[in-house]
Amino acid sequence: MKTRILIVATAFLLMTVGCSKKENSGNSFTADEASVNSKIDLANDDVSNIADDQFTATMDNSTSGKNNSIENASTAVQNLPACATVTRIPAFNTPITAGTTVTKTIDFGTTGCPLSNGNVLKGKIIISFVYNPNETTHTINYQFVDFYHNAIKFEGNKTFTRTMTVATASSPSHPIVVMTLDMSATFPDGRVFTRVGTRTREIIEGYATPSILADNVYQVTGNWTTTFPNTTVQTSTITTPLLVKMSCIAVNKPLLVQGVITFVRNGNTATLDYGNGDCDNLAVFTINGNSYNIVIGN
Repeated sequence: MKTRILIVATAFLLMTVGCSKKENSGNSFTADEASVNSKIDLANDDVSNIADDQFTATMDNSTSGKNNSIENASTAVQNLPACATVTRIPAFNTPITAGTTVTKTIDFGTTGCPLSNGNVLKGKIIISFVYNPNETTHTINYQFVDFYHNAIKFEGNKTFTRTMTVATASSPSHPIVVMTLDMSATFPDGRVFTRVGTRTREIIEGYATPSILADNVYQVTGNWTTTFPNTTVQTSTITTPLLVKMSCIAVNKPLLVQGVITFVRNGNTATLDYGNGDCDNLAVFTINGNSYNIVIGN
């Protein structure tokens, strides 16, 4: 099996040739397309982390909206950089009663707001849910307003259902989040990709220490379809569960570090392998016996 490290010039060539092939046949995979998929996946994970965190903050402290009893509205940006601001309806420091619809707007500004993992966000994410603290299952809706993740514009709506498991002798009660995807991603070169499907995320380490983000590890499964600019449809399935390690923030690397996604298009199959758990920005794309290291993240 051959492994090729894609330098900038090679990547550009693959992108150019790959786009031509897509327009002609739609049958062949390219390393550029694998990179496109990984960038969309990366955005999905960041947005889901942000939305879930803001939901949890309200559940932990419904008056202030954060799981810190002394914060106020200006600091209600749990696990977000200082360049992000959060507003809420009902307003922060207002008690919320059960059955109330809560809307939170996370604003990353217009100039680029870097997360601790190096990804740069612009625009707004708006989440809404019904505050029912005694329920074990909640539905959270979120939408994008002029939202960009690493210069890729995302549009559409996403919904996730968050369910707390029943505690067992070997596992404490913890959330499982099923995300419903229906969005489009416009890349800087003008290409538009749409994605529909589901991703299920479960925290498998770190939930017992809610004040420590770095020890959180998530497992992700799911499947979805992606429609390419030439209307070709590709099916993607997580065939080995993906692992998301929050500790990679400390070294400014992407959080998705392990697992395999298998792509199928017109009878052809390819895989994208995120590695063995190391905090790096590489994944291995394999097609027709050839493997290519691709760079993920910003």
